[in-house]
Amino acid sequence: MSDYAINTANKKKQKQKFTINRRQYTFGVIGLSILILFSVLIASYALPDSNIATNLNAKNLAPSFDNIFGTDWLGRDMFTRTIKGLRLSVAVGALAATISVVLATILGLIASINDKCDLVVSWFIDLFLGMPHIVFLILISFALGGGVKGVVVGVAVTHWPTLTRIVRAEILQIKTADYVKISRHMGKTSWYVATKHILPHIVPQLLIGYLLLFPHAILHEAAITFLGFGLSPHKPAIGIILSESMMYLSTGMWWLAFFPGLALIIVVKLFDVIGENLKMLYDPSSAHE
Repeated sequence: MSDYAINTANKKKQKQKFTINRRQYTFGVIGLSILILFSVLIASYALPDSNIATNLNAKNLAPSFDNIFGTDWLGRDMFTRTIKGLRLSVAVGALAATISVVLATILGLIASINDKCDLVVSWFIDLFLGMPHIVFLILISFALGGGVKGVVVGVAVTHWPTLTRIVRAEILQIKTADYVKISRHMGKTSWYVATKHILPHIVPQLLIGYLLLFPHAILHEAAITFLGFGLSPHKPAIGIILSESMMYLSTGMWWLAFFPGLALIIVVKLFDVIGENLKMLYDPSSAHE
């Protein structure tokens, strides 16, 4: 064998050694996204509250090495406010998404009991999906007096129908499996089949659905808070920061809205990336070696 052929073979081996497949890339993206989100969470606790105390001697400062996101009209560090605001927004979004997943699971299991239950659940899904989303969310939050309770209930009640429809479709497919039919012929009740045979198989869908609901919950929390129907102005939430910044954009203080808005988009996108990549891993047709 010539030296050229040997060198070519060695280069191919080295290239294969450092080439990652689709599955490894997907795990890497998920891991990196989780690492960034955990870094934001840790930073929100590590940053001192003194950074967001009123300091009129440092008000309206543009971004610099000392204050990378600048300061607001009260001299508060915008980086600290943004990170702590993200923590609150994520916490509210997590609670609302959890309630939505629980509702979707319960209604999906009820729909699997018999045709009448399926018809009732389908009617409720169509009813809620037919309502204007953001308007319905604002009405619920306003009726409950706003605050954390109003936002959580509003976001949770308006986000379960889509996931319930997915869970219902998955359950209808599982019900046609042979082991489910055998269980019914053996005299097992519908509730037994739903909890012992169906529920374990929809857990991956629920996990992925939860992660995909998360970005929507965070964005809608920020949206209704921005409009004044959400969290209290005393809370360091991203929606409040963006709402307050609107009064000062005309004076050239662009950093008050730019950096918090960018941070919100990044966090939302990271959750979306985690959910979409987990979905690819769960779906064999899209998780190639």
